[in-house]
Amino acid sequence: MAALNLPADVIASADGSRKLFNKWSYEDVEVKDISLQDYIQVRQHIFVPHTAGRFASKRFRKAQCPVVERLTNSLMMHGRNNGKKLMAARIVQHAFEIVNLLTDQNPVQVLVDAIINTGPREDSTRIGSAGTVRRQAVDVSPLRRVNQAISLLTTGTRESAFRNVKTIAECLADELINAAKGSSNSYAIKKKDELERVAKYSSWLEVKSGLAKCIKSFRRIKGTVTGM
Repeated sequence: MAALNLPADVIASADGSRKLFNKWSYEDVEVKDISLQDYIQVRQHIFVPHTAGRFASKRFRKAQCPVVERLTNSLMMHGRNNGKKLMAARIVQHAFEIVNLLTDQNPVQVLVDAIINTGPREDSTRIGSAGTVRRQAVDVSPLRRVNQAISLLTTGTRESAFRNVKTIAECLADELINAAKGSSNSYAIKKKDELERVAKYSSWLEVKSGLAKCIKSFRRIKGTVTGM
C-alpha cells in the first residue's frame, strides 16, 4: 500500500501545536504586564483570526476573544467596512509579515507589547450635573485598557493610511512597531500620553480645590475663635 504524501503543514500540526497563519507560534508569547494577563488572550491557539464566537452576547466575554481576532474586528470600523472580515484578516496577515521582516520578532509578541504600551492607566471623567461640570481623574480597569489600546492602534492606522501612498497593512505594521517600542511616532502612544496628561491635570485641580476649601474653613474657624 502506497504511503500518503501529506502536506508539510498538516504533518507539523499533527502534534496539536497550531500557528497563526501557519507561520507564527504562540508558545513563546509573553504578556509582561501582570494586570493584563487575564485580558490579552493568547492561550487559545488559532490558525486564522476568525473563531465565529459570540463574544458580544454576554458582558465581559470579549476578554476571552483571541487578541489577534480582536485587532481584526477593530479594523472593520465605520459603515463601509462592516462585515469585510476576510479583507481585515488579509490586512493583518500582510502587516504581520512586514513586522516580522523589519524586526525579526514574532509579530504576535509585537502586538501584545504594543497593547501593553498604549493602554492608558489613568483617565478623566465628567462629574456633576449641567452647569457645574468638572473633570475628575480615575483609574482605568485592565479590560478597558486593552479595549482602548486596540481602538487607538486601529484608529491611528486608519488615519495614517488615508491619502497616503502606503497601504493600510504597511501603516498597521508601522503603528505596531512604533507602539511596541514606545516611540512618540505612534498615534496610539501620543493619544495615551494626552489622556494621562489631562487626567494628571484634573487630579492637580482637584487637590488645589480641596486645599482652597481647607484654607477657607480654617480661616472661618480662626475668625470664630478670635471673635469670642
